Amino acid sequence: MANIITGCRIVCSLFLLFVPAFSPAFFVLYLVAGFTDMIDGIVARMTNSVSEFGSRLDTAADTVFVVICMIKLLPVLEIPLWLCIWIGVIAAIKVINIISGFIIQKKYAAKHTVLNKVTGAALFILPLTLSMIDLKYSGSFVCAIALFAAVEEGHLIRTENHWSRG
Repeated sequence: MANIITGCRIVCSLFLLFVPAFSPAFFVLYLVAGFTDMIDGIVARMTNSVSEFGSRLDTAADTVFVVICMIKLLPVLEIPLWLCIWIGVIAAIKVINIISGFIIQKKYAAKHTVLNKVTGAALFILPLTLSMIDLKYSGSFVCAIALFAAVEEGHLIRTENHWSRG
């Protein structure tokens, strides 16, 4: 059941490609996709169906959702250059974390930390606040959290095997 909910996030994300950004249909699909992200893990834990596949599917669904939202929103937002650079730095750290995970742990090693969850929530809320809060402020807030989350994740990836070896 949890994987079906996660799959619904992928479907909603794909439908986002076909509606105008910031339209009522966009916000409905966006909110449904966000809701599925919130409940799939809860359902997996409640039904005792947590699995490696489900975790990877969740990560893939999150990636699809974020990439499609970027495709839809970046062309219509005026993002200051300094904020673009900050986002690039965070993306570079995330890529380094993925590569490090493959090198150190011999597997994809994304971590579902509290800071990553907070980053996801802040990033999800950001488009909903653009009519009230200037992007330079809301974007800075999200980037600050995301930067700390990416650094924390990298630290955990690099030290997990060290600590598990005793």
